[in-house]
Amino acid sequence: MPRFEARVAITEALKSNVFNTFLNFLSNPKRREYPSYLLHQICIQGLYKGEEKNEMRLGVCSRSNDVIEPMIKPQWYVNCNGIAKEALNDVMDENNKKIDILPKQYAAEWKRWLENIRDWCVSRQLWWGHRVPAWYVTLEDDKLKELGTYMDHWVVARDEKEAEAEAKKVFSGKEFELAQDPDVLDTWFSSGLFPLSVLGWPDDTQDLKTFYPTVVLETGHDILFFWVSAMVMLEMILGGDVPFQKFS
Repeated sequence: MPRFEARVAITEALKSNVFNTFLNFLSNPKRREYPSYLLHQICIQGLYKGEEKNEMRLGVCSRSNDVIEPMIKPQWYVNCNGIAKEALNDVMDENNKKIDILPKQYAAEWKRWLENIRDWCVSRQLWWGHRVPAWYVTLEDDKLKELGTYMDHWVVARDEKEAEAEAKKVFSGKEFELAQDPDVLDTWFSSGLFPLSVLGWPDDTQDLKTFYPTVVLETGHDILFFWVSAMVMLEMILGGDVPFQKFS
């Protein structure tokens, strides 16, 4: 079947009862049956073209020997557009430079990354790390109770007590339960707090007043973007200034 005809045929199949049957099948999932079921439905629709062997690498769980498959999941993002521009200028603006990168050729790498900045995905599905400081509010009259179902049911706070107070404000007069997001923060996000946290932040300590911002950061240029730029962007917001004057 020609490619464009196949596209139309698949679209029509998805609109038909075949797709509804497939959705019912998914409601009682047996993952290992998916491939044969899909093949059967494709054959029924006359869309089956043939079969070829295709070598590929499959990730396998070391404990269960199950094939590891990706699962699409909502994530937490930080909009970096504004702060990335400031971090870029702190290195590239010769009239108001705050940070020197040595050797100087790595400034071009800094420029390349920060001029093409994207939203930063800061959530990770791991067993260790700083928990994402967000709590999901399940209302007593919610039809669906699964965590994360309603995007407007999240509150962000420093701790559960503060989250509860915020939830009472947003959902005034309603009965609810709170559950913290099980995700943890990206390692680079957490480690980006290093220049502040070692000096006692968020408390206004004497060390913080005396030694922040620091003078020199010595690390590998391969993590110029992943760690160094994270520190600069975070500390400009949380500490009010760049975290160091030189990076080499």
